Amino acid sequence: MLKHISAIVTVFILILGFASTSQAATPRSTWVENEIYQYNHPFASQLPQELAMKMQKMTASPFAFYRGTAHIFYRDMQTLPGSGFVNSFTSAIYLEGDMHMQNLGGMRDSNESNVFDTTDFDEGYLGPYVWDLRRMAVSILLAAKENALSSSDAQDIVRNFLDAYLNKMSDFKGTNDELSYRLSESNTNGVVKDLIQEAAGKGRSSLLNKYTLVNSSSNRVFQTTSELQPVSSSTYSDITGAMSSYIASIPSSKRYSNSYYTLKDIRLKLGSGTGSLGKYRYYLLIVGPSSATDDDRILEMKQEGSSAVAIAVPGLLPSSIYGNHEGARVTIATKAMLSNTDPLIGYTTVSSIPFMLHEKSPYQVDFDYTLLTTKSKFMDAMGYSGKVVAKNHAISDKDYDAAIIAVSVDKEVTDITNGNKAVFKDEIVNFALDYVTQVEYDYASFKDAYNRGVTLY
Repeated sequence: MLKHISAIVTVFILILGFASTSQAATPRSTWVENEIYQYNHPFASQLPQELAMKMQKMTASPFAFYRGTAHIFYRDMQTLPGSGFVNSFTSAIYLEGDMHMQNLGGMRDSNESNVFDTTDFDEGYLGPYVWDLRRMAVSILLAAKENALSSSDAQDIVRNFLDAYLNKMSDFKGTNDELSYRLSESNTNGVVKDLIQEAAGKGRSSLLNKYTLVNSSSNRVFQTTSELQPVSSSTYSDITGAMSSYIASIPSSKRYSNSYYTLKDIRLKLGSGTGSLGKYRYYLLIVGPSSATDDDRILEMKQEGSSAVAIAVPGLLPSSIYGNHEGARVTIATKAMLSNTDPLIGYTTVSSIPFMLHEKSPYQVDFDYTLLTTKSKFMDAMGYSGKVVAKNHAISDKDYDAAIIAVSVDKEVTDITNGNKAVFKDEIVNFALDYVTQVEYDYASFKDAYNRGVTLY
């Protein structure tokens, strides 16, 4: 009986939002070394030089280490205290999964609108909505510290990010505004507006000139560089053979004629990203809308593993939804959280390895947090980021597929935080402050292991 009452009290405390989410950070060198090894070792036989680059990139700063170790974050989400602002309706929503500033950027959507939005959904999965907010809050504190902002200013920036998120969720509640919401040149300013304008100013010819050339036979082919490596004839043949299942993965309403997808050339792409280094990434040159060489398209083909989020909540996104295909999982998550999605997004399998494919867009510019050199620049940019995360969550609920998420997430998040916004923001900020300390401990452990030559993959 006492046990039953205790459980009721615990639930009551969680609903009221008084649960503590803080847990003292602690050095854990051996654990960190083991986690990094276990996560990366499965890829050591395929691209060891890429894993060496990943480890080297992660030594740059705590932020760079954090980017490359989403798996550690979600291992911790298994054991750290939960949020006081999560209930059954908000504990299994679509998450971007690796929410940090460099997974945002300027881009052009399929409606030809230039927007600021999320650029990467490799870790897309279901989980408590606060996990995206926690992960972003930690990245803000790490980046602000790297940019020499004070701790109090950094906390203000996190609160502004959370205010923007909550206010936009409240705006969406009871409307369908999230379905048409976008951040464009007309409703942004500062670094974000500059980013959108930079993306808008790009063109297909510059992307093609960067990676390809027209040879003596008047055919466009990839250049061969240190980043673009030729593939073996067997790999070329295997990828060619996998194109039909990729095309079939695209809904018929978005599918072009088969000639559009005709392969012209393939390269192994090296050196991209941080967390995904070690996994195969190919660039595929395809014919595109005409036989002319100036409208060729480049597809990026990325090897996908299970989502890091699934470490914390295995099976929460039923594998039946994505046919137990990790490339399909990423494709579905992208469509759920982005408006006017790339019509070339799809998935296939090559030699039993799942891949996601999408266009390598000429109009995408990644977010550069080093430009946020003042509090006001940072506040502006993170306000827009809060709105983007709110949009991601709001459009991926029953608006996308009620069979996956049956509720209105904007309504549920607004209702559970209403009247307690200050407590909610305190909870996220306090979590982030504690977790930044943990990241710094883990980074120091990792860097020491790296310098000592410990085997990390």
